[in-house]
Amino acid sequence: MDETKQMSFNIDQPETDNGPVVCLGMTFKNDEERREYFRNELRKKLPELKKIEGFPIGDDEDIIALSDPPYYTACPNPWINDFIEEWEKEKVTKYGRNPHEEYHREPFAADVSEGKGDPIYNAHSYHTKVPHKAIMRYILHYTKPGDIIFDGFSGSGMTGIAGSLSSDADVIKSMGYEIENDTVYLNDSITTKLGFRNVILNDLSPGATFISRNYNYFSSKNVFDEGLRVLNEIKSEYSWLFETEHEIDGEIQRDINGEKIFGEIKYVVWSDVYICSNCTHELIYWDVAVDFEEKKLQDTFNCPYCSTELNKKNLEKSWERVWDESLNTSIKKAKQVPVLINYTVDNKRFIKKPNENDLELIKRIKEMKINTWYPNDEIPVGYNTSQPMKSHGLTHVHHYYTKRNLILLSAIFNRCNSPELKFIFTGMLTRSSKQARFLAKNFFYGGGGWVGTSLSGTLFVPSLNIEVIPLFTFENRLKKLIDVSNNGNVILSTQATQMLNNIMDESIDYIFTDPPFGGNLMYSELNFNLESWIKVKTNQKEEAIVNQTQNKELNDYKEFMQQCFKEYYRILKSGHWMTVEFSNSQARVWNAIQDAIQKAGFVIANVSALDKKQGSFKAVTTTTAVKQDLVISAYKPKKEDIDRMEKMKNTEESVWTFVNQHLQQLPVFEGQKGEAKLIAERTPRILFDRMVAYFVQNGLPVPLSSGEFQEGIAQRYPMRDGMAFLESQVAEYDKKRTLVKEFTQLSLFVSDENSAIEWIRQQLLKKPQTRQDLHPEFMKQIQHIAKHEELPELDDLLEQNFLRYEGDGPVPNQILTYLRRNYKDLRGLEPKDPKVIEKALERWYVPDPNKQSDLEKLREKALLREFNQYKDEIEGNKKKLKTFRTEAVRAGFKNAYKEKDFETIVKVGDRIPEKVIQEDDKLFMYYENAKIRLGL
Repeated sequence: MDETKQMSFNIDQPETDNGPVVCLGMTFKNDEERREYFRNELRKKLPELKKIEGFPIGDDEDIIALSDPPYYTACPNPWINDFIEEWEKEKVTKYGRNPHEEYHREPFAADVSEGKGDPIYNAHSYHTKVPHKAIMRYILHYTKPGDIIFDGFSGSGMTGIAGSLSSDADVIKSMGYEIENDTVYLNDSITTKLGFRNVILNDLSPGATFISRNYNYFSSKNVFDEGLRVLNEIKSEYSWLFETEHEIDGEIQRDINGEKIFGEIKYVVWSDVYICSNCTHELIYWDVAVDFEEKKLQDTFNCPYCSTELNKKNLEKSWERVWDESLNTSIKKAKQVPVLINYTVDNKRFIKKPNENDLELIKRIKEMKINTWYPNDEIPVGYNTSQPMKSHGLTHVHHYYTKRNLILLSAIFNRCNSPELKFIFTGMLTRSSKQARFLAKNFFYGGGGWVGTSLSGTLFVPSLNIEVIPLFTFENRLKKLIDVSNNGNVILSTQATQMLNNIMDESIDYIFTDPPFGGNLMYSELNFNLESWIKVKTNQKEEAIVNQTQNKELNDYKEFMQQCFKEYYRILKSGHWMTVEFSNSQARVWNAIQDAIQKAGFVIANVSALDKKQGSFKAVTTTTAVKQDLVISAYKPKKEDIDRMEKMKNTEESVWTFVNQHLQQLPVFEGQKGEAKLIAERTPRILFDRMVAYFVQNGLPVPLSSGEFQEGIAQRYPMRDGMAFLESQVAEYDKKRTLVKEFTQLSLFVSDENSAIEWIRQQLLKKPQTRQDLHPEFMKQIQHIAKHEELPELDDLLEQNFLRYEGDGPVPNQILTYLRRNYKDLRGLEPKDPKVIEKALERWYVPDPNKQSDLEKLREKALLREFNQYKDEIEGNKKKLKTFRTEAVRAGFKNAYKEKDFETIVKVGDRIPEKVIQEDDKLFMYYENAKIRLGL
């Protein structure tokens, strides 16, 4: 039965728009005339564009054919600045914006929870895709209609979708926001307007920008009729490729006329063949490992010939030589055989073992010559590509597909004329390949289908893979995309983010970026198959990854990212924001990213960790311990503040200039449902760290010690709940604070001395207590201290950082407040009352800011004494320091940097294990900058 006729596309399809088109001030008869004009212009510009590093690999005509200029180019886009100028004019003419309006936004710090079930999100797979609704929350927060957004690692283009849908009231309402008269209420104090945001998307990968182009300029009216035509043609010509005899209990079924009934094959399970290590008989993995009685895939199994207990990991594969017509040579590949067929008859599903007719069909298919084009590019040796090479002998792109699927894929691709249909085609490549996994659990127990997707982030070929007939995948995707249409204000470029010469200075209003995560994903390798079909490939030279095959180490990745963030800094407007979504699998990679952001000149104002299970963000104080996705909010300081700090360098005022502008960028109040939250960035410790990082990374001397900074904070700024505020902010905080009952501290993971001190501080703020009260829980918290960390005893930490009431004078207010709240008999008693004093004795408490600065000065002296002992210890000794107090080394590095004693930093740093340096953001910063100063 012809399923194409049953497809329910009951939607009126509008005719293709062939009317006049205006583009960059020029009018064309239709889109095709516009496209051809700019393609000719692109052809003229290619010689100059090829000088830009990272120019993609491909023939000129293939690059031009893939492009849709000036909106999308499969190479660096030479028209970006023209669009920027046009968009800036539209801010005034279309949106009535004042070109000199002052911009101010606090960092986005609300919880974000957006799932991945949206039809747009699932239209085409891509690595590490961020849901567009999650990005929309940032765009609505930081931008207004007409603003220009940039994403330099755009991947599948979700930032473009987010910018377009920022004009869609229904979508925004579905995210929980209220809208009234085109005003979107983001929270109690922040609003924005409905309207398009203009987005510039860029990626090094032509595969990524090709997907982005179609995501952002997809129109089902251009693909419906063409898609049906392709389906009908392929079914008419190739239906015999996926026919199978209908069997029930091994008996072939016939109709009332005695004719055989045939079904349409949907999937075929293929199994690897192994050799028994004992008797050397061939074993079909499916036969020996899939246990139908136990309903599972067995880890160990017995050889049916000699009964030896076997494990797949210890078995050798059976290999065979076959003729490759495309390469005109014989090749060696892992032997695989068909073991199960899934098919339909009258829309009912059946499964069967392949019979003689099925095996004969496969033999005929293998002997068939393919007359239409398909890619046969040799796969480069790499981190991901090596696995299928070794496991199954896949050395060329076409080896990823069975012969039957290759015939069908080639036939489909060569009939797809529109970019939209090619988008649908490339979206099903992985599922149509040998990467599709058989999932035994789902096969036996249901729940999601037993045709698995590929193993994410790899090119892994499983021992039981499924040959999914691509025609039906194509049909299903066409159905799902029938209502999808998007046409935003999006421009696309294909180039290295390190070289954004075609974008003018200070022209971007907001940056959202999701950069590569060190060595987590090898994008060019994972995209190679797709890019072979579209005939334009990634230039790996400028790929920002850690990859041994490409001889790229962490330092190379760090250098790439520094160049990228310098370009981000250059093109972003003064005082505006950048959001970096980053998957922090390794602390040293996180430090490389953080260092790159700060070296470029950005100031980090907030770091949040995405809790994927809870779908929420939590403030982070020690990112070295975090193993989750991070969202980093950073801003480009205003030029006048930068100039003022430079002018006042080496003076105390330069510090307070930084603190003033930084406090201005931070949220005044965070909380919900009757609960206030600690804003970590407003605490003196974090403020000091941010100030030092900015000064060090920008070559400015740090004129204050930690103790002097604490003292200055207490004298210059109103303090509330351990946080510093500007005078203009504190009234708002006080007003909102009175409306909530609870105050929530940060949840901490104690991993070093600094986080241990913060943990104690939180405990004492909640409840001033004795050392005996603290000790049991403290011992539990320090179970995960790093091996190299020489953590002081609890008594020392208390003595150096907190105060104890010993009965001298009135009971301190912090202890008094706690006692009156928790002991009814003490309410109304004076601070000097003996009962109150007795209850307060020996309790430790958090000192007020002035006394805290005195403690900080004493602690810093003690830390420097310890650091000097380390210096003496390594003199004339080449051994590494195995255990040490990290806080002492941090204090010593900070003091040496202040004294311009860069040699001491490098000398001590060289004796600390490299892993420790790379995973500690402060040590890493001082050590790296000291080496730069010494020219190392």
